[in-house]
Amino acid sequence: MSRSHGRRSRRKRLALMVAAPAVAVAAGATLLNPAGAATPSEVTADCRADSEKLANCEFVDVQFKQNSLGPNERVSPVSDNCSNASTTTKTFSVSASVTRTIQLEEGFIADSGIKLGNSFFEIGAKFQTKEVNITRDDTKTTLAFDRTDTVQADSIGFFMWSHKRTDVSGFIKATYKEPQDGQTVFFSPSEGAATIHVFYPQILNNGTPDGRLWLRNVKCGTPEASGLVNSTRALRSEPGFGEGGGNVTDVEIPLSEVPAP
Repeated sequence: MSRSHGRRSRRKRLALMVAAPAVAVAAGATLLNPAGAATPSEVTADCRADSEKLANCEFVDVQFKQNSLGPNERVSPVSDNCSNASTTTKTFSVSASVTRTIQLEEGFIADSGIKLGNSFFEIGAKFQTKEVNITRDDTKTTLAFDRTDTVQADSIGFFMWSHKRTDVSGFIKATYKEPQDGQTVFFSPSEGAATIHVFYPQILNNGTPDGRLWLRNVKCGTPEASGLVNSTRALRSEPGFGEGGGNVTDVEIPLSEVPAP
């Protein structure tokens, strides 16, 4: 009995010795996990609000892509030439504007009057070229002119526009005035990420926004035409250049024919 009891006691002591380091590791892991540190969403919210808790907030660029095309926008009223067997000439009033936009995980902001906005402005200077300026602040650059062009037989016609922009992606770095769990610098979504996008519109040297402008003709009586005629939204989603299908004809207009502002 005594020998058996002795073996059981030794086994218990061994088990406790093995278990003890595991408990210590688990406790260490808990200590290393910052319970009250700023989360990425809190960093974004504080930077968006220009919180008093911040010493600084900045956008850190990781990569960029020039000549990225923006949304496809209808930028003139629709001219109706339905039930007419011949082409007709119409005068179109074309109007569009471009501005810098910032795409965060939670939406869009464009306020240049905050620390974060200042860094967007400064970073924009890095991507200027001899041929193209970029809109570094959140003021609008406008494209507005009248143009006479041809609407095809039994068709509706209107102008489409897609502006060119420099897409800069990166992450947000926030420096807090007071330490949180021993540190003052936090990131959103993470350091080195490239998921926050800043779109800088490209402006030609004559002041005209750079992009693609085209006249679109759509055959009357087709689903595409009906959707346009019945739409109450001037800037509803439209297919890109050459992507409208068999009932749609697109003709690109050289920007050299667009009058400078």
